[in-house]
Amino acid sequence: MRRALARLAVLAAGLLGFGAPAFAIPHVVLVQNSGWMEPFYTDPKSAFKPLVTALVANVVQPGDALVLAAFNQSLPGAPSPKGLLSEQVDAKTVHAHVEAALSGLQTARKPNGQALADTDLGEAVDAALNQVLAGKPGLVWLVTNNRNSPNNDQATAARNREFYALIHRGAAIDKAVAFPLRMPVAGAHYSANGLMVYVFAAGKEGGRALDALLASGRVQRVITEPPARLKPLDRDTVRLVPRRVEGAPGVSLAMDAGGRLHADVEPDAVAPGTRIQWQLQNTIYPYTIAGATISARSMLAGENRPIELARHEVKQLAPGKTEPLASSMQLPVAKLPGKWSMEALKSAGSAYVLPGQIELHLAGQKLVLSQAFRERMAELFPGDPLPEIFTPPSEIQASTAVLPLEVRVHYGAGPLLAAIAGALALLAAGAGGAWAYGRPRRVQLTVEDELRTVHTRAGATQPIYDKAGQQVASLKTTLFGHQLIDLREGAQVRLGR
Repeated sequence: MRRALARLAVLAAGLLGFGAPAFAIPHVVLVQNSGWMEPFYTDPKSAFKPLVTALVANVVQPGDALVLAAFNQSLPGAPSPKGLLSEQVDAKTVHAHVEAALSGLQTARKPNGQALADTDLGEAVDAALNQVLAGKPGLVWLVTNNRNSPNNDQATAARNREFYALIHRGAAIDKAVAFPLRMPVAGAHYSANGLMVYVFAAGKEGGRALDALLASGRVQRVITEPPARLKPLDRDTVRLVPRRVEGAPGVSLAMDAGGRLHADVEPDAVAPGTRIQWQLQNTIYPYTIAGATISARSMLAGENRPIELARHEVKQLAPGKTEPLASSMQLPVAKLPGKWSMEALKSAGSAYVLPGQIELHLAGQKLVLSQAFRERMAELFPGDPLPEIFTPPSEIQASTAVLPLEVRVHYGAGPLLAAIAGALALLAAGAGGAWAYGRPRRVQLTVEDELRTVHTRAGATQPIYDKAGQQVASLKTTLFGHQLIDLREGAQVRLGR
């Protein structure tokens, strides 16, 4: 097994290192070809290979690293997983390359050449996470008939439980979803009604990539079934959708396509709190929230405040369903800049944004599989204990949902225009004063019956002399006029004629 994994790791190493763009997300696609999968390969009507080809061609993006491998159970002389394709994705060729790589794939046999190969789901996922991705972020896809039977163990139910324990308790897997698909096939040895496509997100970055992929709709081009969540079950199990705001004039709420809540506040809104009518929605398909105690808090402008809820219990909330929830929420009115503040003037004509969030906590959370999902699993995988396996681990009894919130204060352009007008007036006054201060002035004086014209400027003080050349006074000039000072006793000096 080690030699096989080493070869697979070498196959992928160039793609998962410096060769791939920084934004690319690696995809490792594992396709089961053990004995249990015999009807998917031998039934002429099987859509198995076309499904895998179409799925890979839709979910990978140009520049992504792609590793395609077949898996069963590794034995000496029969390595698993076995690499089929490794490349940096080119949108024009990926479909043809995947189709060619799968074309010759058949049901694997053990080294003796007679018995069909067994299945080890945990071994395949571990190899993808630790050998191919080598602990780095990425997405691991597992296409399987969901029968885990290492060494031909007939206790597939127990082995499946071990596989699900690996998913729930494995620290390397940040997020996991499954798509149960109907695909009736019949072969010489076995028949099946459907298969399962799993997606495991490695690391936080892988979790964000999976969220973006599901939101993009690229998976839904091939698989129309909603994703059944396996992990996490302790966060984002519900969401709040605003319906209306009451008792707070000048305040409105809206939610954008990305799920961010925007509170638009007029600058003269003074209500310290507001009543908000919400829709509480279950977002954790395929689980019904049988019961939980709910509480909420808001974090805005450095303030952590409890949100008063009209009720504190949720019961029998089916996946995708909503129910009304009323609340009273404090707004940080005292923390918002006044309309004459520098922040308001800078935001004139747009909005001053105050980021924050609302946290909704579910304590004593009890999740049960919806009846519709149980019936679908029984149809697709008869005899398998899938409903029990999907039951959340006993230690997961609480969850937290975070709703990003932006408080946006819309300041008009009036104060800014007034401030600009005031500044211009001050500038004009200053310019006028400077001109008045610096312009030359002519003053007429009479000294001993002789009319004289003196040239001066504001702020200047000039001496005045009589005919004999003796200083008899001083002329002081200001912005507001002229004044004779330091008059000598008996001097004949006056302003004007």
